[in-house]
Amino acid sequence: MGSAAGWGATAVGAVLVLLALRDIVHTLWHPSSRGGLSRRLMHVVWRAARRARHRQRLGFLGGPVTMGAVVLAWVLLLVLGWTLVYWPHLPEGFVYGSGLETAGRGRLIDAVYLSIVTLATLGFGDIVPESSWLRIAVPVQALIGFVLLTAAVTWVLQVYPALSRRRALALRLALLDRTGPSVPDPGVLREVAGDLVRVRVDLTQHAETYYFGDVEPETALPRQLPVALRLADAARSCPDDAVRSSGEYLALVLEDLTGVLDRQFLHRGGAVGDLVAAYADDHGHPHPGPGSVGPRSPG
Repeated sequence: MGSAAGWGATAVGAVLVLLALRDIVHTLWHPSSRGGLSRRLMHVVWRAARRARHRQRLGFLGGPVTMGAVVLAWVLLLVLGWTLVYWPHLPEGFVYGSGLETAGRGRLIDAVYLSIVTLATLGFGDIVPESSWLRIAVPVQALIGFVLLTAAVTWVLQVYPALSRRRALALRLALLDRTGPSVPDPGVLREVAGDLVRVRVDLTQHAETYYFGDVEPETALPRQLPVALRLADAARSCPDDAVRSSGEYLALVLEDLTGVLDRQFLHRGGAVGDLVAAYADDHGHPHPGPGSVGPRSPG
């Protein structure tokens, strides 16, 4: 490969590596940011999983699949980027171990092999950098591979506590709908509002949690969120000042939460009841029409 073309390929590879690193940083350490490869990829995978759910009831795999697709995309970008960095400088910039013929070397497959082995921090040592800058670049890639592995594990460990909080709130709403009075104690209303605030923060900090479905209706927030809306509506019409104030607060929290859901995921617009129904529909849960949200009838 010519000198100018070779360094051009190296520059393109460096750009791909930087794009991957930027997306990793924004996803894992600046999660409230918007856009980026991972957000778009998660949205596309979720839509595909949603169609599969209607056909084969596999929608609950949407969350794990979206996270796996994002990590795979990062790995592929890094492997491709470092392959382009190394390719123009093979074999001249490297020393081949005994048993490897240097004649005919420098093919793309060698660059791909070196990139994968280095990113995986395997360190076979059969192809060793000789040029000064490559002796820096190869360890840097190995360090990036180690950081990517630990970051991916940390990402998973951060997501599941947020999912547990969401499922606990859904179960609480299901139990209130089943056994509680139509207008509960003001303290209960504020506790539910506080749980909803935590879910709202989790959605902002960990948008990937949106794409995790729940098989059990009692732990599915999209299915149980209308209960919170009914409680808020009933409390706001109560003559008791404390109950009415708590209902207003719960309604405000619901408005904020559904606003986040609409801006980040639904893109439907409409009133709070419409967005609650759209949230349930997007996760494949049956729901009453927006105009029929009201106190649950007994029986």
